[in-house]
Amino acid sequence: MTADRPHVLLVEDDAAIRETTALLLQTHGFDVCVSADGQTGIDDFRAGRFDVALLDVMLPRIDGISLARLIRETSAIPIVLLSARSEPFDMVAGLEAGADDYVAKPFDGPVLAARLRAVLRRAGRHDAGGERLLRADGLEVDPAGMSARVGGEPVALTTTEARLLIELARNVGIVMNRATLLERVWDYRWDGDTRLVDVHVQRLRAKIGRERIETVRGAGYKLVG
Repeated sequence: MTADRPHVLLVEDDAAIRETTALLLQTHGFDVCVSADGQTGIDDFRAGRFDVALLDVMLPRIDGISLARLIRETSAIPIVLLSARSEPFDMVAGLEAGADDYVAKPFDGPVLAARLRAVLRRAGRHDAGGERLLRADGLEVDPAGMSARVGGEPVALTTTEARLLIELARNVGIVMNRATLLERVWDYRWDGDTRLVDVHVQRLRAKIGRERIETVRGAGYKLVG
C-alpha cells in the first residue's frame, strides 16, 4: 500500500453501484479493481495484491460471506462488507467469517472512504514500540508482533482480533466499555456499531478460551488475569 493510493478490491454485482462506488473511491484517493461476482472476485484477489477488500454480501456464484472466508484463508488484509440488508444476522455472519467491518447500504460516500482508511490505519499501525510481552494465566500476547500464544501454542488472529486482544491484555482485570474499545481498536471517533465489539470478543473467546474474557453486564469486558 502506498501512503496516497491504497489498492481496493471492490466486488459488487450491481453495475450502477459498482461504477459509482469505484468512482467515489478513486476520487477519495484509492486505486480500485472491480469484480462483478464472487468467483471473479476471488480470482482477481488471487491474481493481484490488495490492501483492503470491499465485498457486497449478496453476490452471484460465491456470496460475499463465503468470499470473505476464502480471502481470510490466505490473507489478513482488512475486509469490509457492504449490504442492503439490515438484519443483525448478516453483520454477525460476516464478522464471524473474518470481516473487520460492515457498512449498510445506502452509504454516505465520504463516510465509506473514512471507514476504509480507518481499517487500513489499524492494519498498518503498530503502537507497541518496544512494549514488553503481556501475560495473563497461560496467555502470552506480543504487541510488537501482533501475535498471541495460549499454553505456548500460537493462536491465529486477524489484525482486528489482535488489536482487541492487545487492548484487553494491556488492561488485565480492568473493565473496558464498548465505546472505549471502538475508539481504541476500530478508530471510531464517531458512532459505531457496538456489535462489532461483541462479535469480535466472541471470536477471541473461541480462540483463547471463553473463560479468559469476562462480560461485566452493563459495563463491558475484561481480560481475566
